[in-house]
Amino acid sequence: MAVQIDTSNPNAITYVTEELGFTILGGIRMDGLDRLRVTIRIEVINRKFEHYQNNPEIAALPVNHNLDLYNDVQVEKLIRKAAERLEVGTLQITKAIADITRQLELYRLQQIEEQQAAREVKKKILLPGEREAAINFLMQPSLMQRTNELIGKAGVIGEAANRLLMYIIFTSRKRENPLHIISFGSSGAGKSHLQEKVAELIPEEDKVPSTSFTSNALYYMGEYDLQHKIILIEDMDGAETVLYALRELISKKHIIKLVPQKDSKGVTKTMMFKVNGPVTVAGCTTQQSIYEDNANRSFLIYIDESKRQDENIMQYQRKKSAGTVNIAEENQIKELLQNTQRLLQPIQIRNPYAELLQIPTEVFKPRRTNAHYLQFIEAVTFYHQYQREKYTDPATGETYIHTTPEDIAEANKLMKEVLLRKADELSGACRNYFEQLKQLLQEQQQSTFTNKDIRKALRLPGTTVRRYHNELLQNGYIRLQQSEKKQGYLYEIVSYEEYTQLQNKISSVLDDILQQLRATAPLLSQKTNGSMKHKPVQRSEAASQ
Repeated sequence: MAVQIDTSNPNAITYVTEELGFTILGGIRMDGLDRLRVTIRIEVINRKFEHYQNNPEIAALPVNHNLDLYNDVQVEKLIRKAAERLEVGTLQITKAIADITRQLELYRLQQIEEQQAAREVKKKILLPGEREAAINFLMQPSLMQRTNELIGKAGVIGEAANRLLMYIIFTSRKRENPLHIISFGSSGAGKSHLQEKVAELIPEEDKVPSTSFTSNALYYMGEYDLQHKIILIEDMDGAETVLYALRELISKKHIIKLVPQKDSKGVTKTMMFKVNGPVTVAGCTTQQSIYEDNANRSFLIYIDESKRQDENIMQYQRKKSAGTVNIAEENQIKELLQNTQRLLQPIQIRNPYAELLQIPTEVFKPRRTNAHYLQFIEAVTFYHQYQREKYTDPATGETYIHTTPEDIAEANKLMKEVLLRKADELSGACRNYFEQLKQLLQEQQQSTFTNKDIRKALRLPGTTVRRYHNELLQNGYIRLQQSEKKQGYLYEIVSYEEYTQLQNKISSVLDDILQQLRATAPLLSQKTNGSMKHKPVQRSEAASQ
């Protein structure tokens, strides 16, 4: 009868023959399949011959040895040492070691498969009713508006533009060029809460949440573990060591790390670890600004820290505490939106209006911003795929859908604020403060102010007020009236209309171009006559797919 290893205690794996007992102390490592390093104990448990039975001290001297079972030199050394010490034949030790090695290999592979299965989130298979409900929703008119309404009913309070923008960016993870987003806000403002609540609307199998990363964490993921996933970082301030890897993953859609390792014969070889994207990266930060290379690759949003938003959130908290929030309805909405995400399939998108589109000249870093603008329009089109006709390119056989003027209009609604921030000289936090300051002075009918006045009125730390005023001074948004030490520095605002004027410029550029697009839409649509059309998917037909 074959002897089997006993793995009931993974830290002390045993193997017992008629005469000898083997124990693998500390178990075995699951990584590095090119080696099988163990700490083994060999002892006599049952002497066959009367001579040895009369010498019990021999059995009391076990052999402990650390070795790589794939290293022939080390194995031979162990066999000789154990045979001499225990006074047993080398043949039975050799056979036992070979059998132990074979069984440990099988055990390790089984454990690795079980660990991988435990890590993998099983993709949900939609029931016919769930599938039909999700498709019916995706085919509704005013899909963006209805989606935003459901996001609000799912427990995301306020932040109407930010939450829908984030949801569409999360949806873009399924595309070849996904988008990325960073949320700015002071501590306790709700930036992590917003990201967390919107992420709840995405299927679990498509997310990689993390509170922190080590510098090499991403390199040792499985080759396809991150592909078309969302990497959620709660605090980017504590993830500085991994930001370089994230930038490479965003730009090149893969990361590679070369690591020297010794093989079973002690020869050093270079191992390559490759992790493929593309991915969508979402993070939160309390900093006023972040490293430019990270900011340029992402959409930047700023959390609403107004008193009105504070009251809306606190009112929701009160209702939830009182038990008047319909949690069951919230969960149903989350499940519906998750199911709609599961139904969206990768498909190529062509924007026949792309050459007519422009971004405002006031925008800084126009090249990358323009790319983001076009990609966001495509993401909106992608979300509407169940409402679009499919075309096949006769030359390549590629199936694709078209962007419509309505897609551009929906994208512009959300992009106006993004482009406005990209065109603003002030940081997001300073801009929010400046607009509060304008409103306060207009309400109090004041033309001048001091640091002390504003610190008390807005209940802000003195260092924060001085930092904002220095930034406003340097950029020419406020000017110094007098600087007598007894009275303190006295400031006045240069223009109350500058931000409104910038908003109007951004809006007018986008609105004018959209109006031109709608006028030329019939002509541009003729370009598709040379392609093969597919009929739009009907509700009853789609539900049965």
